[in-house]
Amino acid sequence: MDPARPECPFQYLIETLHDNPEKKFYNIPKLGGTKYDTLPYSIRVLLEAAVRNCDGFLIKMEDAMNILDWKTKQNNVEVPFYPARVLLQDFTGIPAMVDFAAMREAVKNLGGDPMKVQPACPADLIVDHSLQIDFSKCAIQNAPNPGGGDLQRPLTKLSLPKVQIRKVPCRSQTGCRGPCADGESSRNSGKFSAQIENTPILCPFHLQPVPEPETVLKNQEIEFGRNKERLQFFKWSSKVFRKVAVIPPGTGMAHQVNLEYLSRVVFEVKDYLYPDSVVGTDSHTTMVNGLGILGWGVGGIETEAVMLGMPVTLTLPEVVGCELTGLASPLATSIDVVLSITKQLRQAGVTGKFVEFFGPGVSQLSIADRTTIANMCPEYGAILSFFPVDNVTLKHLKHTGFDQAKVESMEAYLKAVKLFQNDQISSGEPEYTQIIQIDLSSIMPYVSGPKRPQDRVAITNMKSDFQACLKEKIGFKGFQIATEKQNDIVPVEYEGNEYKLSHGSVVIAAVISCTNNCNPSVMLAAGLLAKKAVEAGLMVKPYIRTSLSPGSGMVTHYLSSSGVVPYLSKLGFEVVGYGCSTCVGNTAPLPEAIRNAIKQGDLVACGVLSGNKNFEGRLCDCVRANYLASPPLVVAYAIAGTVNIDFQTEPLGIDPNGKNIYLHDIWPTREELQQVEEEYVILSMFKELKEKMEKGNKRWNFLEAPESALFPWDLKSTYIRCPSFFNKLAKEPVSLQPIENAHALLYLGDSVTTDHISPAGSIARNSAAAKYLTNKGLTPREFNSYGARRGNDAVMTRGTFANIKLLNKFIGKTAPKTVHFPSGQTLDVFEAAELYQKEGIPLIILAGKKYGQGSSRDWTAKGPFLLGIKAVIAESYEKIHKGQLIGIGIAPLQFLPGENANTLGLTGKEQFSISFPQKLFPGITLDIKTNTAKVFSVIALFENDVEITIYKHGGILNYVARRFL
Repeated sequence: MDPARPECPFQYLIETLHDNPEKKFYNIPKLGGTKYDTLPYSIRVLLEAAVRNCDGFLIKMEDAMNILDWKTKQNNVEVPFYPARVLLQDFTGIPAMVDFAAMREAVKNLGGDPMKVQPACPADLIVDHSLQIDFSKCAIQNAPNPGGGDLQRPLTKLSLPKVQIRKVPCRSQTGCRGPCADGESSRNSGKFSAQIENTPILCPFHLQPVPEPETVLKNQEIEFGRNKERLQFFKWSSKVFRKVAVIPPGTGMAHQVNLEYLSRVVFEVKDYLYPDSVVGTDSHTTMVNGLGILGWGVGGIETEAVMLGMPVTLTLPEVVGCELTGLASPLATSIDVVLSITKQLRQAGVTGKFVEFFGPGVSQLSIADRTTIANMCPEYGAILSFFPVDNVTLKHLKHTGFDQAKVESMEAYLKAVKLFQNDQISSGEPEYTQIIQIDLSSIMPYVSGPKRPQDRVAITNMKSDFQACLKEKIGFKGFQIATEKQNDIVPVEYEGNEYKLSHGSVVIAAVISCTNNCNPSVMLAAGLLAKKAVEAGLMVKPYIRTSLSPGSGMVTHYLSSSGVVPYLSKLGFEVVGYGCSTCVGNTAPLPEAIRNAIKQGDLVACGVLSGNKNFEGRLCDCVRANYLASPPLVVAYAIAGTVNIDFQTEPLGIDPNGKNIYLHDIWPTREELQQVEEEYVILSMFKELKEKMEKGNKRWNFLEAPESALFPWDLKSTYIRCPSFFNKLAKEPVSLQPIENAHALLYLGDSVTTDHISPAGSIARNSAAAKYLTNKGLTPREFNSYGARRGNDAVMTRGTFANIKLLNKFIGKTAPKTVHFPSGQTLDVFEAAELYQKEGIPLIILAGKKYGQGSSRDWTAKGPFLLGIKAVIAESYEKIHKGQLIGIGIAPLQFLPGENANTLGLTGKEQFSISFPQKLFPGITLDIKTNTAKVFSVIALFENDVEITIYKHGGILNYVARRFL
């Protein structure tokens, strides 16, 4: 958006920055005076965006004044918001870019100019979800290479530039402790230049470049081969769509890269300053709120709309003030702080609200701590969790390579518009909808599980809680193991040695630093604990699938330079690559002997990971209990080999001298961590990582991509396909049509997650998607994952509701199956839907509470749409998913309070008819008639006129495409 657009009625607020007349900004405090001073900081950012982008059409003066009157208008009005940029990751980004390419085709076919289909704001697409762990400690073997190439030969390192060290002048401007000369930074200002510098200029007293581990090189080579088509499509997108920057594989996770490299904090466009803000196709976009950047996750559909010049519309939210006091216990890691705050905010009921942190405890939290807390806000239901910029933020920016002059102008601007939080100076205290007080000193170490991230368990209670879970009936906290079976032991031979598996045996242990464990102190704690464990003679059993997947190269740098990598590797925690791996199900298969032993004994085997999702069946189909834990606790449980242990009274193992070694013997102190962090997490790490990102990598730089304005679709491709969303697009929308005699495709219960609706992991060999790929000539080793094939609507439609843990009440057990009622057949969900479509029968879904919770994915709406779903009737929805259903043209309908399918006496076998009046309005009640003469009412969850308009157009894609015409 042009910050100086002539039609803006608020241009009288434009001023120049004090002592820097070349920089301009909208002085928003002048608009509201004392009323502005009492606004929460997050609402001030919304107000600035509304003022700057006001055009009298999409954003009106009334919208800005409503935001200014937040205290009286919260929850009562809808307001538009133009974020400064959007963030895409490849799993959710590829369908967005495929839709852009398809929209060009549609506009051209209807007589429009396809070149007009261009992003209206900067869009960064980070390829971080394509990694699979083909090689690890237990799986260094020849791997399949679906992308082509002979992998029977030894994998070579020659395809990547070698790193050499020379003693030459240092480029660092500050902080060097060695006898080197200061020098100018030679940062490459252009993103991803094709020129590769094989010899980085580094001071020998600074952090030394670390050669990529062998497992990283092997996994990256497989990744590029397996995903060649997708990567070529991404590169084409970066060429033809202005403002689209693609960050190649091997760089880091979207959340980390967004923090370390993409975040501006303050934007500067045409000499105008304004706050950085972002929406992204990932629920963990909220991580940047810890850096004082307003941002949250939306679906790919909404993100596409923003890229096409449409604002995000939201109900002016309540803002919950979270006052932090005290300091956490030395034994409590950042994940303990996160999970404690998550639980308290969940209990406080902050769903659909903004959370804003203040109080003396905030200044004691590092940026890493803040971003860790902000990252988890989707787990407690908030839209975002905001930490305003303060002195801690500025100090962090200086330490991560921000230019000093930029930081100074940033500080001056933020103070001028009162977006800088300073405990020393207060010209007016923000007022909040409600205030929650949290004492950090009361927080103790926890893990979460065995099936949901919100189910916290104190370390001191872990053993008793797990044993209670064995006894409990099947549910979120129960496995219903018979009393006589709870102490069963199954012997297993592996690599010539005999081991004993039992309930609670750990078989997967993954240290991940992409989201809630990006904090350097937590990763260093894992490394120091590993060092002390190895020195004490402790080891990890070889059958446990261990891995270390850093969120970015920065993590590898500081772990290597601090000397803990050899110890982590000794315990099996080798760096396997940079990308989503274990937490999205991309784990190498467990050894066959271990799988057989688990099945033979019907054991509740366990996975322990430092991610933030642990839904049942996510890691591996034979691992029933999954616990989230901090990185050092992941290492500790791997050493113990079981979660059925009391760390206070039971040893982790025995040293060579026969002495018991307890957790407290090897747990690093806070003083040790602070010393190592100060010594190794320094400016040069951030600086060298950014330079690496700007240069890209050799494989990416030399990857060929089409040059045409329209993408040349390959009809044989199983990765990239032109979707069918625009096949029936007309220049004008048709009137609303009734849904007549629809069958229920599925009858679901509570807490159906986006993983249940559209799984991201591996494609099961007996699934409908597998049958499709087999018919295309692919072998099972070439299937890849659902996430990697999100650019192919045929695969994704067949993968919809294909999760093995789907519990459909028509079936009565977990399976991706349903009943086709006209014939009585039990079929795969896709096959049943296909039959219904051939018969011309529309479909609905019946569901319980919290339908669609979890990560935001547009295929959770697109997939059901292509299956023929016209409406979902549920007791309640996750807000993002509800918006995605509307965005694709599916009606989200809600039972009246206190009612559900069961109380209404519905079996789900009825046929349902729904009529829509031509004049819809927010919150309208509709009557649903069944073929059994039962009639009941539901609420249509349209929140505003924009959502109604989008639904009438058949979804946001159709609406935006028609705008180009």
